[in-house]
Amino acid sequence: MRNSTTRARPVVPVVILGAGPCGLACAHELQRLGHRDWVLLESAPTVGGLGSSVVDEAGFTWDLGGHVVFSKMKSFDELLAELFAPHELLHHERSSFVLHNGSWVPYPFQQHLHYLPRARARRCLDDLTAAQARGCAPAGVDFASWLEATYGPALVEEFFAPYNRKVWATGLSEMSATWIAERVAPSDTGALRHALESGTIRTQPWGANAKFAFPASGGTGAIWRRLGSRLDGDVRTGQAVIHVDEAARTLLTADGTVLSYGHLVATGALDKLVAMTSGAPEEVRQAAAALRHTTVAMVGLGYRSPTADRRSWLYFPGRETPFYRATNFSRYAPANVPDSDPGRYSAWMTETSLPAGTLLDRAGLVEECDAALRRGGLVPENAERISGHLELIPYAYPIPTTGRDAALALIQPWLERHAIYSRGRFGTWRYEIGNMDHAVTMGQDIARRLMRGTAERIYTAPRPATAEAVHVR
Repeated sequence: MRNSTTRARPVVPVVILGAGPCGLACAHELQRLGHRDWVLLESAPTVGGLGSSVVDEAGFTWDLGGHVVFSKMKSFDELLAELFAPHELLHHERSSFVLHNGSWVPYPFQQHLHYLPRARARRCLDDLTAAQARGCAPAGVDFASWLEATYGPALVEEFFAPYNRKVWATGLSEMSATWIAERVAPSDTGALRHALESGTIRTQPWGANAKFAFPASGGTGAIWRRLGSRLDGDVRTGQAVIHVDEAARTLLTADGTVLSYGHLVATGALDKLVAMTSGAPEEVRQAAAALRHTTVAMVGLGYRSPTADRRSWLYFPGRETPFYRATNFSRYAPANVPDSDPGRYSAWMTETSLPAGTLLDRAGLVEECDAALRRGGLVPENAERISGHLELIPYAYPIPTTGRDAALALIQPWLERHAIYSRGRFGTWRYEIGNMDHAVTMGQDIARRLMRGTAERIYTAPRPATAEAVHVR
């Protein structure tokens, strides 16, 4: 029996871990639905998570990776319209190319084979035609096998294998093919054959990001700072959670604060969540420990030299560069450079993928990226570099390994049985729903589910039969 002099700790109906896009959207939706009794904990000193932006000492703004604003989700578009007046967003049509053996091939690579030397283009097209004649790749194959079955060995050798190894820092046979969905562009062999014969081809812009928006100032992080500023509830930054007791429904922060919760919405890394949850069974711990992710080094390079390059971002499958992508960041918004003056400055944001835990020579990588940009003709040889800023993103992308789905089928149902709802890019560990609009949608959806019992729209990890809707009162 509880001692009559002991005061019960008040229970917070909903505690949210992480003030990235998913956590912020969850808190905002709870607030919109009239529920203000929640606490949002963020370990970093500011909100934004992987959507944050930073300003370096030279005055350049950098994102944590190549983010652009696009969506097919109505609720995300409505939120954006609520946060920004029309003139506060700049709109662009994507212009993207792949550097292939010293030449620029328009993206998607597989739709522009006529840019390759004729003999190599013909080999790619013949292999592609044969692959399409054989039909779809068998269900359950790994990513390497899926690529070869879908595109044929020549295209895999020319582009898909070197590029994806560089992005994922992982063997492609260790990856599943279940994540692909709309992430990889199709190929029309008839149009490609016509292009080889005539030398011309008409292609339609492909992908959801063929047109995109970007904040006029403040980088992508401006979105999340504005959303955070609209929250009226209890938002605590600099509050890292170090332990969760799922049986008692309590959590402990690094400064010794103990919170009791009714429901816990966790938007951080799933493997870390399981590791700090006291009662997780061994099979759940092992499944979480087997999840893999990439680390990305974002190197932002600013120059006292304008650029005439109008392209949005560029892909680099070859070994001649350390990075797999470079973004023409001064083109996104004039405010990304000092004094908002792209007539005097240019900014290139590069991304280099590393296996988790890699020791990094930070200064060396900055110099390598600078040299690669100059060598590739993107920056003049005599351009004065006035910024070389590096941000290491320890958890950049969850890797869809062959064992991922089986691991999630163990982890997520166990968490939900204990009123823990893991959402967001790393909360679900599903790259295929890892964009900002996905994260916002997941945050909104779990808030609605907890408040009103409505079904979630895009969360697809397995649920136990007993995980019917629960209501916060």
